[in-house]
Amino acid sequence: MVSPHNTILIVSDNHTRNALGCYGHPAVYSPNIDRIAERGTLFSSAYSASPLCGPSRAAIATGRFPHQTGFWDNVLVFDGSAPSWMQRLRDQGHSVTAIGKLHYRSTDDDNGMSEEIVPMHIVGGRGQVSALLRWCGQEPPMNAQRSIYLYECGEGLSDYGEYDVTVLQKALEWLEENGDIKQPWTLIVSFTCPHPPFKTPQRFLDLYRPEDMPLPKQTQLSEHPDHPALEILRNSKNYRDMWDEDALRTIAASYFALISMVDEKIGHLLDAVERSGLTETTRLIYTSDHGECLGAHGLFGKSCLYEEAIGVPLVMSGPDVPVKNVVNVPVSHVDLFPTLVSAGGGHLASEDSDLPGRSLFETFNKQSADRPIFAEYHATGSEAGAFMLREQNMKLIYHVGMRPQLFDLDADPFEQKDLTTNTDCLDRLEQHLREFCDPEAEDLRAKKAQQHHADTLGGTEAILNTGVFKRSPVPGNDADYSA
Repeated sequence: MVSPHNTILIVSDNHTRNALGCYGHPAVYSPNIDRIAERGTLFSSAYSASPLCGPSRAAIATGRFPHQTGFWDNVLVFDGSAPSWMQRLRDQGHSVTAIGKLHYRSTDDDNGMSEEIVPMHIVGGRGQVSALLRWCGQEPPMNAQRSIYLYECGEGLSDYGEYDVTVLQKALEWLEENGDIKQPWTLIVSFTCPHPPFKTPQRFLDLYRPEDMPLPKQTQLSEHPDHPALEILRNSKNYRDMWDEDALRTIAASYFALISMVDEKIGHLLDAVERSGLTETTRLIYTSDHGECLGAHGLFGKSCLYEEAIGVPLVMSGPDVPVKNVVNVPVSHVDLFPTLVSAGGGHLASEDSDLPGRSLFETFNKQSADRPIFAEYHATGSEAGAFMLREQNMKLIYHVGMRPQLFDLDADPFEQKDLTTNTDCLDRLEQHLREFCDPEAEDLRAKKAQQHHADTLGGTEAILNTGVFKRSPVPGNDADYSA
């Protein structure tokens, strides 16, 4: 039985799983996230349900995968129409406050919160509509992606960094004003960093000398995996001429500096919890919506099912959470729904009986059974659905209409050796994948939904005329449509 307590769920954006000191990274300085792990439990193999903001955050909210909800991409996003863990707690009398990035459709929807403070949602309730055209292979290239990584690193502070300052300030104010509420409450604090651009004040950059930064795997052109889905993604994001080692090391140093900047903000939150006397009555959970390839496999950003993009950090501390503990059983973002409901003192509804996740509290039992981990992708930079199934050490990436990929994560954690010649294992994992869904049917359903939505917006020509913006703007700013 889990005792009801306060919960602070801290969510960042674009933080790959292993880029933390507590996960053994040789360079990243992250004393505050490490503090959560030291005082509680680290999940060594946590996964996003889909490697993109919109579908990932919808899965966190609903506890269901994109094919179960129809929240496929960064246009067809969570709109409050599906039950959420926030709604469960709120409707049972618990306060659920969100501060910062949500990336849902609109605050005008009932997203399940008691309150949304400085929320960041998709642009105009519409999002990056050009991505809808991936269903027909006409999605225009995002040429700005290359320049963001190559030319927007280093000293400074982006509008994302400025927004995160506001998010932290509002969170500290909320704790000061509401921390003594008697009924268990849940506070979501959601930062936009370490999403690119990788710009930070110089003091964070001083922690990382570019020449000391490790290079990601398979960065050189001759090493890039030769797969049609990955080539489509590289072309879509315009990842060309980015493989100079000095550039890669500078990008890495700037990314790690941004992680340290987020970590410092999390430290301020932890200090506020301690000052308020809430340590013994408050659970802390840190995760990110998806990862960052950082050049690995010839890719940057997310939008693929390699570990760098789909693997996320997940650490948890507080009442009923074992101290200095590591859970090696793979877990998923869909596990957060039952976890957060029970943590806040709520209960699941009858319609939640078929949720695919299980409470993270159940994994603390040393006899906790392993189970397959599933993920999927149907969004920007792809022309066919991609599906992942991890079963113990073996991982299948199934591309609709294209050849699959198969990896042994124990022997090959960086996924450099494709084992699809092992047909027995390949067939077994594909059979188990099809127990989650029919990949071909869901690929078709996603494309039909995207086509239908594109038609409601005026069709292909009208969407192409809207242009492509570089990244989602923070509240109060306009989208940047420069190339």
